[in-house]
Amino acid sequence: MSVEHPVLIAVAVLVGAACAVGLRRLHRERTRAYAAAGVTARGGLRRWLPPVLFLAAVVFLLLAVARPQVTLGVPRTSGTVMLAFDVSNSMGADDIAPNRLAAAQNAAIAFVEAQPDTVDIGVIAFSQGALSTHEPGNRHAETVDAIKRLRVTGGTSLGQAILGSLTAIVGRPVLLPEPPAPPPDVGYHADATIVLLTDGEDTGGPDVLQAAELASNAGVHIQTVGVGTVEGSTVDIDGYQVATALNEDLLTQVATATGGAYHRAADAGALDAAYRDLDLRTTIEPRPVELTGPVVAFALLLLVAGAVLTIHWFGRIV
Repeated sequence: MSVEHPVLIAVAVLVGAACAVGLRRLHRERTRAYAAAGVTARGGLRRWLPPVLFLAAVVFLLLAVARPQVTLGVPRTSGTVMLAFDVSNSMGADDIAPNRLAAAQNAAIAFVEAQPDTVDIGVIAFSQGALSTHEPGNRHAETVDAIKRLRVTGGTSLGQAILGSLTAIVGRPVLLPEPPAPPPDVGYHADATIVLLTDGEDTGGPDVLQAAELASNAGVHIQTVGVGTVEGSTVDIDGYQVATALNEDLLTQVATATGGAYHRAADAGALDAAYRDLDLRTTIEPRPVELTGPVVAFALLLLVAGAVLTIHWFGRIV
């Protein structure tokens, strides 16, 4: 408990003490006056309770002016979220309208706009390689602009997507070593989440499960969002019709390896639901909460109680 104006605490104590002394002196004078007139003064609870309630109300009103505060633990969503977008040619398939990438972009933009500024969001675009198009930060309008600029091109490397996301989280290049070299120490980042938006077709690059294991060792959860349908569709690539379908098994393995979850997004509505279900970190942050309102309310309650009792017992405000 703390107060913004501590000097007013002393003022409240002095005023309360002065009023109490004055009330006591007034009672003695009334008692002497009644005795001199041969009248027995009424005492007990009825005589003392209403004035005490009024006095306490005045003290609490003065305490409210001091603006008391208490520090409480307030839950908040925080941490770092890397949105890793598959921009390979297969993401141009239209089994989700208008196409897989556009549907993923629209849902991601809605997700970004709904996050508080305590969440740092970055964007990775990956096909055969991975490119950080927006570093993690809380300027969410810039994040939305980066998402809107994504275009389909090339093949797919889920391993590069994970390594590129870890690079952005760690702040230095992260690579898988050649066996039998041990995996690199990238630190521990339990407040970071990678959201992998892809149809799951892995056409080459670093081993995706090894990359997922590296993320798991770093405390990073990977939430995979399968964009597309199991039945699949076809896309035109350099004049050829290429079949493409959702690889749910691989995306489930990747998510499970890091303690994350796989979300199937077969349409735009399912994409929105997948974002709402993302396991973002919730932390408890100590924040000062002002108690002026509750203290004033309590003082007013005392005033009303004193007035009601006075009218009930004496028929008037005395």
